[in-house]
Amino acid sequence: MLRHTWTIARGSSDVKDNVFVRIERDGVVGWGEAAPNVRYGQNAEQTMAAIEKVRAVIEAGDWFQYVDLRERWEGAIPDQGPAQAALDMAVLDWVSGRLNVPLYRLLGLDARRAPVTTFSIGIDTPEVIRQKVREARDFAVLKIKVGTENDAQIIAAVRDVTDKPLRVDANEGWHDKEQALERIQGLQRVGVELIEQPLPAAMIDETAWLRERVEIPIIADEAVKRAGDIPRLAGAYDGINIKLMKSGGLQEAMRMIHVARALGLKIMLGCMIESSVAISAAAHLSPLVDYADLDGNLLISNDPFVGATVENGKLILNDRPGLGIRERSES
Repeated sequence: MLRHTWTIARGSSDVKDNVFVRIERDGVVGWGEAAPNVRYGQNAEQTMAAIEKVRAVIEAGDWFQYVDLRERWEGAIPDQGPAQAALDMAVLDWVSGRLNVPLYRLLGLDARRAPVTTFSIGIDTPEVIRQKVREARDFAVLKIKVGTENDAQIIAAVRDVTDKPLRVDANEGWHDKEQALERIQGLQRVGVELIEQPLPAAMIDETAWLRERVEIPIIADEAVKRAGDIPRLAGAYDGINIKLMKSGGLQEAMRMIHVARALGLKIMLGCMIESSVAISAAAHLSPLVDYADLDGNLLISNDPFVGATVENGKLILNDRPGLGIRERSES
């Protein structure tokens, strides 16, 4: 259940149906989470069916051989990113838990380098937007959803109550490059740091045209899912937004980070509406990226888990083994 009705350029929702995966062996439990998204034609029933399809592969597999195991389930359930992500994080939670180390240590990363995360403000009336911004006072940077005819009013409402740095996400909401140029030029004048997915994913040439004419970075979101997508986008975008639900998990997300770095692109680590399971999993990769937008668990009112936290806007990874999560019902 969401704390507020969640509205972006594509539509609104009050509830999200996510799927959890629990695996156990040798007294150690691994958790994973899938957050299906209608943008990619996904739903919870489809995701559960995909996970069930590879149950035997998981149960019979050597979880320490997670690279080979991932190749097997990817071959069996292609194009099922959320299901793959849930399995991947469950296995890696188990492996690092079995070794009694936090996942970030298994990956050789320094948790102290985790960045600040933005807090997202969905599309709403000016009055509600102002209230949401006030509620986000502990966050140093805000992410503002736009992509409507009322974008100017949305930004004005935000600026009525804060002068914090802003990052803006149009979610493919602008469909004309000239319109997008005009909107971005206006955003530049009010302290916006970057713009995500201003045009539909298929409009790569138009985005390249736009990039030549604006001053702030353009970040690909809906246009990029996996590592193979990145090279063709390098001339049109300044960076990419990696989400575990698009990539199919932590392993592919790591590949994407390496490819993006090789191409000189900035990297954002983002999320869908997710609980602390998937948010914590992504947070373990956050020391590697430039920007983080890992607030999905803060947008819901019934998170069943506790994991990575935010203090003064900064992601905080604890030293518990695995993903560092526990069920909220645990004492």
